[in-house]
Amino acid sequence: MRVSLDDDALLEFWRERRLCSLTTLRPDGTPHVVPVGATLDPAAGLVRVITSRTSRKVSFAGSAPNVAVCQFEGRRWCTVEGTATVNADPAAVAEAERRYAERYRPPRPNAQRIVLEIAITRILGSL
Repeated sequence: MRVSLDDDALLEFWRERRLCSLTTLRPDGTPHVVPVGATLDPAAGLVRVITSRTSRKVSFAGSAPNVAVCQFEGRRWCTVEGTATVNADPAAVAEAERRYAERYRPPRPNAQRIVLEIAITRILGSL
């Protein structure tokens, strides 16, 4: 079922400390699914994932930018689909780290950190 960014239940669910799965596509079209910490920014229409610039998810998102981020607990779930952009701008990385620290904990230092910024195209869920 489709949900929207102004749904209070959706926003509350995305504030809870939950891991997500990120699905990217390998060059052969098969899915690559990994656990990630992700933050939702409804005002910007983005989901952000911090990671190292050498990770597989970065290379896969760079070549096939349509991705999905999903989190669930019991019967509650939400999948955000969108287009990923790899962003190494220090200000963008700092903003993503700040948001990550609010939802999870301060991230460990990583000189190779970048942020995957996922522009939301569809949100599905059952909350």
